[in-house]
Amino acid sequence: MPELSRFAGIVIYMLFKDTKHHNKPHVHVYYGEFEASVGVDGELLAGSLPRKQMKIVVGWLALHEEEVYAAWNRAVQGEHFDKVDPM
Repeated sequence: MPELSRFAGIVIYMLFKDTKHHNKPHVHVYYGEFEASVGVDGELLAGSLPRKQMKIVVGWLALHEEEVYAAWNRAVQGEHFDKVDPM
């Protein structure tokens, strides 16, 4: 699973050609034993995260929205994408 970013104990991944379960652009987030799929718009699609980490992820997604959408567009085509700086 290609890593998009890592910060504050949170790891964000994006899968190649990942449109089967969630049709909207999203990332996969891991924090300790928690994992979730979160839309680029900040909607929790599956799984769970502690409230604080969810707020951090939603803020990071808002801050890096253009870069994340660019990575999504490449990933759904099966192309490699650039990592996004944590902050």
